[in-house]
Amino acid sequence: MNDSAKPPPLADCRLPAADFIEAGRLLFAGPIAFERGVPAMQHLPEADVPEVAFAGRSNVGKSSLVNALCNRKALARASTEPGRTRELNFFRMGDRLRLVDMPGYGYAKAGKADIDRWNELTRDYLRGRPTLKRIILLIDARHGLKPHDNTVMDALDISAVSYQLVLTKADKVKPTEIETMAEQTSAAIVKRPAAHPKIIATSAQTGQGIELLRAEIAALAAPAEPPKQRP
Repeated sequence: MNDSAKPPPLADCRLPAADFIEAGRLLFAGPIAFERGVPAMQHLPEADVPEVAFAGRSNVGKSSLVNALCNRKALARASTEPGRTRELNFFRMGDRLRLVDMPGYGYAKAGKADIDRWNELTRDYLRGRPTLKRIILLIDARHGLKPHDNTVMDALDISAVSYQLVLTKADKVKPTEIETMAEQTSAAIVKRPAAHPKIIATSAQTGQGIELLRAEIAALAAPAEPPKQRP
């Protein structure tokens, strides 16, 4: 296939169907609430709805992105201090979906024992959660893939856990640089068996890519119940 026939690496380079975007809007316009923080596997909520988890290096912008998706200012705790998220934080979206804000990997201001405990919790969750539909793996658009990211993708490929790469902080770089970063990232995952092919560039500050990511997540949710008929 020649270069001109290759699909664009960014998912938002092509206009998505209106009903696809509308499904995302409706899901995130519904009820969303913090359910619980989970410090150990025995505290996990019942696996009764699909789950989409957010992973990434410390300070990549997970909490900020969750807040932007849900159109809330402080649903997820955002901080400039790397490693602040120290539990699996679950957010319930009615009877259709859970979002999971996972501890960041890489640098964290904590002791080795704490870091090892968080990493073990994350591994156990990824291995054994039957309702986990996809990992949204966040990559800082300013820096691209790092060794820690590749290590995580190796583990997800081995475990056959589906993941989708999302570039964060797109407002911090030029549009041409985003295109280049998307092309480089796409090339790096082309042979990875569990990687979703679409890459989305997002900004929690400007809203770039938020509608599209909502729609991608909505496609993984349980079907909405039809409105009840009046007697």
